[in-house]
Order: sequence, then C-alpha cells, then structure tokens
Amino acid sequence: MKEKLNKILQEYKTKEANIIYLLQETEEVFGYIPREAVDYFAEELSIAPSRFYGVATFYAQFHLNPRGKHVITACCGTACHVKGSERLINGLRMELGLAEGHETTADMEFTLEKVNCVGACSIAPVFIINKKVYGKSTSDRLIKEVRSMKEAKQADA
Repeated sequence: MKEKLNKILQEYKTKEANIIYLLQETEEVFGYIPREAVDYFAEELSIAPSRFYGVATFYAQFHLNPRGKHVITACCGTACHVKGSERLINGLRMELGLAEGHETTADMEFTLEKVNCVGACSIAPVFIINKKVYGKSTSDRLIKEVRSMKEAKQADA
C-alpha cells in the first residue's frame, strides 16, 4: 500500500495538485479511501486528517469503505421515486441478500448505493451498473443483469 501511496504523493507534488486530486487518485487505485491513506498523506504533508475527511465526506464521489466489484447506483430523485425506484431497490436487495443498512454483499461482489439524483429524469427510473446507465429500468431487467454477473463469477471459478 505504501508504495502506491508514495506514487500518488509524488504525482501530487509534481503537479502541485490539491487534496481532491489526492483523494481521486487514491479512490482510483484502491476503490475507496482507506484510513491508512489519509493518515499517511496527513503526516507526509503536515495537513490535519480532518481536512481530508472534510473533503471526502462533502463529495459523493468519495467512499470511505470498501466497495464491491460490481457497483449498482440507484437514483432516488423525485422522478425515479415516482416511477418506482424504491420497489426496484428492494427487489435488488432481496436478489443480492443485502440486509437493511448494508450496501455491500459479504463476498464483496456487489455494492448497491442510493444517490439523490443522476440527472436523467426523462428516462426514470435510472440505475447505473458498473458505470453503464439503465434507463426506464424494470425489476426483470435489473435482476437479469445481476444474475448474469453472478453467473460470470461462477464460470470464472
């Protein structure tokens, strides 16, 4: 981990970047922002860890906990809500075996996250699976996608 963090830190210094850059690069490398990374950068740059956490918790693009291999983002904006996004989310939770209050499956294969709005109201309800947008989503379509990812994992095993 330290080797990867050193590389990010060197690029930060070369580019005379900011905290957001450090967090973006860390998220890109690790898939989230580990506490160890914040502690390392804070010590190396003499910046209080709270400044890193302040930025990381302000922007929704940053994650402080590990995420699954497959990320499913559910839009919960007004248009999506009216078109039944909550019902679709509940169906995905059942398919994934996710208990209420949990976002990531125990095997770290799937993360189901809710966001306030993705800005695609005309195609509500909207889900994003591994950065691919699914508009006018249906339960059947979403569950079919999840099952195909599960099957692909089993085929690889």
